[in-house]
Amino acid sequence: MAHLDTSTAFGQDALDDNVERSLGLSGTFALWLGANVVVTTVLTGMLLVPALSFVTAMWLVFLGSAIGIVPLVLIGVMGSRTGMTTMVLARAAFGRMGAGVPAWVNLLALIAWSWIQARLAGMSLDYAVNYLTSYSNVALFTVICETLVVAIALRGHLGIERAEKWAAILMLALAVVVLYALGRYYDLPSLLEVAPQGDMTPGGAFDIVIATAFSWIPLAADYNRHCKSNRVAMIGTWSGYVAATMIAMGLGAAVAGLSVAHGMTATYDPTQLLSQFGFGLPAALVIFFSVLTTNVMCVYSATLSYMSARRRSTFWKPALVIGVITVFGSLIPGILDSFQTFLLIIGSVFIPAFALMIVDYYLLGDRHARYTSESLLGEQSALPGINWQAVAAYAIGAVLAYYWNWVAPLSIGASLPVFVLTGALYWVVARASHATRRTATGNRA
Repeated sequence: MAHLDTSTAFGQDALDDNVERSLGLSGTFALWLGANVVVTTVLTGMLLVPALSFVTAMWLVFLGSAIGIVPLVLIGVMGSRTGMTTMVLARAAFGRMGAGVPAWVNLLALIAWSWIQARLAGMSLDYAVNYLTSYSNVALFTVICETLVVAIALRGHLGIERAEKWAAILMLALAVVVLYALGRYYDLPSLLEVAPQGDMTPGGAFDIVIATAFSWIPLAADYNRHCKSNRVAMIGTWSGYVAATMIAMGLGAAVAGLSVAHGMTATYDPTQLLSQFGFGLPAALVIFFSVLTTNVMCVYSATLSYMSARRRSTFWKPALVIGVITVFGSLIPGILDSFQTFLLIIGSVFIPAFALMIVDYYLLGDRHARYTSESLLGEQSALPGINWQAVAAYAIGAVLAYYWNWVAPLSIGASLPVFVLTGALYWVVARASHATRRTATGNRA
């Protein structure tokens, strides 16, 4: 019987700080560009127009992306400095056992997200194949897409980095083709004449863009720990993400605006606008490759989250199991129906969590002692089982996120206020506790 050599067949990624520094500036840029030129980001751009003018929408996309990506960059730099994954880093703020909660939540969220992405990829591939051969089978192509995702993810971070580089180049080329088709067959200046119509405010649109950036934070350190330097991590992540959102949301805003400007039924599918001119195939391929690359990152980070909660696991076994789960889960009927609600829930869960991590690492003392492999992963770690100060601040932030998202929505949105207030609350409580401990120590002396 042939023996499976997992040392060559699968990636050997681990949680400790002994990582390959394989990502240069171009690779980091391509990674975050490829991850975010994705159909869900295009759909977000479609929400902005014609609710707002095209110019206003694009300014908000730039500002929201440029500001919203900062927390992701900060978490990514934590990864590049320490060599640790996101959920391992969470142990310093939440405690050894307390960090298990965000790890399991992140695992489940990424699996659900992977189901949604797989379905979208299957629909896009089905369109492309149907266009070329008249054969249609969405379920089959969904399974094929997700199987390809799992095969890439099993190769570990090196497989993902190679796939993202080629995918980024291909998606940029296809995006140029789509933009060329829009410019050739539609009057692009008419976008500037579309009058705003709808209930969305600039503050609400800004919050949507901010929340889109925040949704990527759980994956930041998982990939940027492989960056060759902190400078590469900062510049590559910021520029790659902002460029991706400008392209993807700009395309979405243009499609939505043109459909209104030319008296068409409002559409959220670029292929519908372009198929009558023979450009539906490039649009479908853009969607397929963008979803594929994003989904690979979801499966990979879900595996690392599992390994963080179950530390004795090797990489390939949970990756394979999670991959099988995502293949079958993508076939759940109506998986796309709860897409927006799912994203809002994830935002409520994760925004306050990462505010705490950033404050804990950058603003509180003693990080050089706490953010080491021995402290975060060692059997004799001095970290508490649960940091109740962090848990309490997180709970308050989550309640505020829920209240300001669903009960009494803020005109400026909930994402940024929740992030700032949760971080500030944790900083005040942690500093006060530290001062109390110093006073008590001095009195005993």
